[in-house]
Amino acid sequence: MRMSLPVGSAGTRGNSNDQVHRHNLSTILTLVHQARGLSRSQLTHAMGLNRSTIAALVSELIEHDLVREESAESTNQVGRPSLMVRPSATPVGFAVNPENDAITVAVVGLGGRVLTTVRQQLSQPPTAIEAASITAQIIDTLRPQLIAEHRIAGIGVAVPGLVRETDGLVQLAPHLGWRGEPFAEMLQEATHLPVSAANDSHLGARAESSFGSGRSVKDLIYVNGGASGIGGGIIANGMAVSGTGGYAGELGHTMVNPTGIECHCGAFGCLETEVRRDRLLEVTGLTSESVDRLAGALALSADPRVRAEVTRQLDMLIIALRNAINLFNPRLIVLGGFLAALQSADPTRLEDFGRNRPLDASFRGVDILPSELAGDLLMIGASELAFEALLADPTGFFE
Repeated sequence: MRMSLPVGSAGTRGNSNDQVHRHNLSTILTLVHQARGLSRSQLTHAMGLNRSTIAALVSELIEHDLVREESAESTNQVGRPSLMVRPSATPVGFAVNPENDAITVAVVGLGGRVLTTVRQQLSQPPTAIEAASITAQIIDTLRPQLIAEHRIAGIGVAVPGLVRETDGLVQLAPHLGWRGEPFAEMLQEATHLPVSAANDSHLGARAESSFGSGRSVKDLIYVNGGASGIGGGIIANGMAVSGTGGYAGELGHTMVNPTGIECHCGAFGCLETEVRRDRLLEVTGLTSESVDRLAGALALSADPRVRAEVTRQLDMLIIALRNAINLFNPRLIVLGGFLAALQSADPTRLEDFGRNRPLDASFRGVDILPSELAGDLLMIGASELAFEALLADPTGFFE
C-alpha cells in the first residue's frame, strides 16, 4: 500500500539513528517501487528531507543495486532536470497462483514488472503437497537463469481461499479441496526460500491500488473471477480491509439468488455458484486453455444461449455489487479475471444497474472498470508478499 509521509514525524521520534536511517531507506525504496520511478526532487518533497540527505540515501541504495539513476526526460523547466530514481532490475521475487486447473509461477521485478510466466495446466485440482511439489519444480527450472543477473527476495503465493494472516495457513480453499493446509511452510521447505501467502483477491486489490487503475483512489473494491470462484478485496481510505483473521472481502459468498443451488460453503445462491467461468466457457465452446479468448468470444457472439447466459450472470453480479456499493461507498470497483470479460460483453448493463441500482448517494461517482493489470494482476499482487521484507528493511538485502 502507499506509505504515509513525511519521515521524521512523531512516529519516528525517540528512535535510534540506525532505525531512522533504515526507515528512510525503506520509504525511498517503497516509493520508487510503487511509482516505478521518481525524481530526486519528488523524493525530497515527499519525505520532507533536504536534498543532500536524499542524495546520500539514494546513493546507498544504488551502491547495493536496489535502485538506479538516469537522466530525466527533457522538460520546459529552467535549469538542470532532476535525476530519475528507478527500481533496479536486480531484485526479483517469485509469484505463485495455484488454481484447480493450473499452477502459475512468475518472476517479477521491483516496480511490478512481470519478467517471465510459466503456467502448468492440470487435469484435476492438486493437493497441497502436489501443488508445492509442482511449484518447486517450476522454480527449480527458472532459478539457474536468474542466479547470474538477479537476487531472489522470496516467494509470494496468491491462494484462492481463506488464508490466515499470521502465518499463511490455508484454512479453506474449497475449489482446491484444501482445509488447514500449511502451504507456505510446505513450499518453503521445498525451495529453501522465504514464502508468504495470502488470499488472491486481497493481493489483487493491493496490486491494483499500487500499480493499476486504483493508483490515485483511496476507496476501491476489487472483485476477481477465476477457475476457483469469486473473491474480493477492499481498500478503504487507502488501507486494506482484512478483518480479524484476514478473511474479509468474501464477496463470492454474497447471497444473490435465494432460490439458487447449494454452495460448497453450505449456503444457497452464493454469487460464485451463479456467476461461473465454466458456464461461460461451455456456452462459447472454449476450454480453460483458451480462456484468454473468452472476452472476444462473449462480445462477438450472436448465439442466443451466450447472450442469455451473459445477461443472467451480469444480473447476479449486479446484485452483489449493489450490496457492496451500499455497504462500502467506494470510488472505484475493479473487475478482474473472467468478470472483466463478462463486463466487456455488455458494458452498458453495469452503468446504471437497472432496477437493482444502489442508493443514489452511494452510487454517485462510482466507476466500474476492468483490471488495468489484466492477466498480470495476481502475479504482481503475489510478488508484493515476496518483496515485503526487502521493502521494510533494505539493509537486510545488503551484501
